[in-house]
Amino acid sequence: MHLELIQIEREKQSASPLTQWSPFMKNLAIVFDLINILTNKIKPCQWPEIFFAESKEILGESLTLTKEVFETAHSHFDRTADDQLIKFMNQNIKLNENAWSHESAIDFIKTLSNESTPDSTAYASFASLCNIPSVCIQTRVKFFYLFNNFLAKILPRIDFSVPPGISFIADRIRSIRHCILFAVKFEIFSAALEKTANDSDTSDVNFDIVKASVAEKPENTMFYQAYIQLQSTASWIFRRSPNERAWKATYVGMFSNDQGGPYRDSITRICADICSTRLPLFILCPNGRVNIGSNRDRWIPNVFPPNRSIPTDIKNQYRFVGQLMGMAIRTKQYLDVRFPILLWKQLLHEEVTIEDIEAIDISSFAIINQMEENIRKVKTLNTCNDGDVNNNGDYLFSSIMTELTFDVVSSTGQTYELIPGGFHTPINTANFEDYCMHYRQYRINEFHRQIEFIRQGLYSVVPWA
Repeated sequence: MHLELIQIEREKQSASPLTQWSPFMKNLAIVFDLINILTNKIKPCQWPEIFFAESKEILGESLTLTKEVFETAHSHFDRTADDQLIKFMNQNIKLNENAWSHESAIDFIKTLSNESTPDSTAYASFASLCNIPSVCIQTRVKFFYLFNNFLAKILPRIDFSVPPGISFIADRIRSIRHCILFAVKFEIFSAALEKTANDSDTSDVNFDIVKASVAEKPENTMFYQAYIQLQSTASWIFRRSPNERAWKATYVGMFSNDQGGPYRDSITRICADICSTRLPLFILCPNGRVNIGSNRDRWIPNVFPPNRSIPTDIKNQYRFVGQLMGMAIRTKQYLDVRFPILLWKQLLHEEVTIEDIEAIDISSFAIINQMEENIRKVKTLNTCNDGDVNNNGDYLFSSIMTELTFDVVSSTGQTYELIPGGFHTPINTANFEDYCMHYRQYRINEFHRQIEFIRQGLYSVVPWA
């Protein structure tokens, strides 16, 4: 894909007409120009002329657009308004078996008001749209429809399984994922699932539920029994079609004949093991352990020393969790796993925020938030009294936080160094901001390795996820 990007630049430099490019390269160039417009609100818009030529052909004469109309509408929208408009479109464009048609999209656009005044009634559920002129909303809907139209033509050839920073094209498209309509995502995703499906015979899995009910060791759990028997082939045999079983469950000594009941029961028991202390993979979140705050029933990945490698068997078990997720996506099988939003966001390469961390550990940033507030107060007093910020700040630390050093208490309660020699590096006014940076970085990336292994397992079953 980097070669195709180079080709775009070369062809632009050679001033060859865009109409002479290959269909893929032409659509890719248009998409990139539109992404630049969406992601850069500071620079003047560089609208590609071919975009308007193509829009006339796609939308028809009655809905034709001009650059001036687009720019006027563009000035009314920010990220929040765009998010709400996409949600509005997803709710109102009629789908046929989860796929959209050109006719349904055009019919939807024609139903929208083109008045120059806002319509707070029509958009009552979307606060950011209530004060935008109706004609600008209709224009923005046209823009997103056209954008998704071009995007749908190139997405099947983009590899999104690579991590951020590897593919410039994938990264640019990820940056505007909030602008991609559900129907476009679903249609391409469904095609990918169908293309990579496996119709081989179902594997037999023997479960000793008596041993699992006691589960004195992790190896006795239903999860581990399935893991041992399926992990080597899961990336292939889990690629089932919707409503198919990924394995045939046999309960040892129970004379069971799996017509679906034992299979569903085995999945329920496996999920119960995942969100439990019977396995070393996940732990109840801090809010749940101390019974405060929200999300007390959420389970987070277990924490391992940041300067040590995670054991290979544990890595593979995390990968198997991801493979079970992939199996659930393909077969439409419900998995009762109670994970917090930060896990799902990291799984999708989305940015994790401090609020996501506090949602499972309400006290995680209490100390540094309080110290930052105290530092601000000291600086304010010193500004008024012409005092020495460093001296007063150091006094504050020495009197209140005498034992605070460059370390962090993890979500499991263990203490780790934030920097080499952190246990012996006291915090003072001069290095406090550096401490806060390392602290926040640790907390946001605390589960990064574990979630990466889950993602690897997921991608092995759903390759184009």
